[in-house]
Amino acid sequence: MRIVQATLEHLDQLTPLFVNYREHFGQLPYPDSSRKFLENRISRKESVIYLAMADDEDKILGFCQLYSSFSSLSLKRVWILNDIYVCQDARRQLVADRLIQTAKQMAFKTNAVRLRVASSVDNEVAHKLYESIGFKEDSEFKSFVLPITEDFTAP
Repeated sequence: MRIVQATLEHLDQLTPLFVNYREHFGQLPYPDSSRKFLENRISRKESVIYLAMADDEDKILGFCQLYSSFSSLSLKRVWILNDIYVCQDARRQLVADRLIQTAKQMAFKTNAVRLRVASSVDNEVAHKLYESIGFKEDSEFKSFVLPITEDFTAP
């Protein structure tokens, strides 16, 4: 397995995986919108997407997508591991581990203060994976979410 950074040339292969990832979390597929979303992230350099590729072919086994943020307190970059997905037939082959290790190396090389990841509270498989790589549950900050809906009106 080799890890490469996604480019626009990977869109045809990446989009179906991204659609599967979204469906896994209960979203409608929207393949055209998904492709445009990925195209915008890559072309605008708004995210970094790593692909796990099979050694013997150009098949994508999985991907992860990271977004850059910053910490005002540490005056450094923070990377958010926002998405990670491994194809069903490639699971239990350390694909997610390799993708996260690559993300960790990138965070180190960019002088980031931390790499953040979140998962659903009942996703024990992901929790064990993250802990095995060295992630710690955040005991300092509690996260909150403010949904911005279509019926939102500005004050």
